[in-house]
Amino acid sequence: MWLKACLNGSRQAGAHPALPVTPDELAADAVAVRRAGAHAVHVHPRDAQGRESLGSADIGAAVEVIRAAAPGLPVGVSTGLWIIDGDVRARQEIVRGWARLPESARPDFASCNVSEGGFRDLAVAVMDAGIDVEAGVWSQREAEAFADSGLAEQALRILIEVIDAPAEQAWPLATRILDRLDDLGLPVPRLLHGEGPAAWPLIDEAIRLGQPTRIGLEDVLHGPAGEPVSGNAELVRLALSRVGTDPGP
Repeated sequence: MWLKACLNGSRQAGAHPALPVTPDELAADAVAVRRAGAHAVHVHPRDAQGRESLGSADIGAAVEVIRAAAPGLPVGVSTGLWIIDGDVRARQEIVRGWARLPESARPDFASCNVSEGGFRDLAVAVMDAGIDVEAGVWSQREAEAFADSGLAEQALRILIEVIDAPAEQAWPLATRILDRLDDLGLPVPRLLHGEGPAAWPLIDEAIRLGQPTRIGLEDVLHGPAGEPVSGNAELVRLALSRVGTDPGP
């Protein structure tokens, strides 16, 4: 099973004792999750004050240190609009600056949420910088908007994301998105995952379908039975251990 480790997300330092924040912490975790079986990492770099950042210097610093520690491991970053306080134009200019990063400091891919303003222009700017796009799709309507964007054939993958839905609703919500993508005939690889209560149910569904998925402290802070975990590497091991098992109802 192809698995991406989402190491920190928007969580504040202290949300979990092992949450990585600094470039060195992210790099150490990248090494650990790779050893545990992860095939790529997704990170939210911080600035010197510990705030999420899209700035080229902060993105580049995190990516470069991760690459040095885990050569060949694909590294992705967020472009979340909240990181730049909802300013679509400012985000566009900042992301355009990523093209000036040296190859060693440039992410392999970036997630771009279809629901956010300026999605198409943002995705084009990311691709112009030589970075692949993961399109975040959270609903049937966003699946349609992505199809209308004309970028489907250029995207690396679609992230089918169910955010903080109750566990029992996770799969029905994901199914609606999957079905709509099928109806639209979008020939783009898909990654299925959830956050919060939806995380572990959708890990199991991704395994059942043979689809890529992701796990990490960005998505969930505990194991499938609600048990505490030591960090991202343990989450990866727990997810991969479910391959070939029956998770039950």
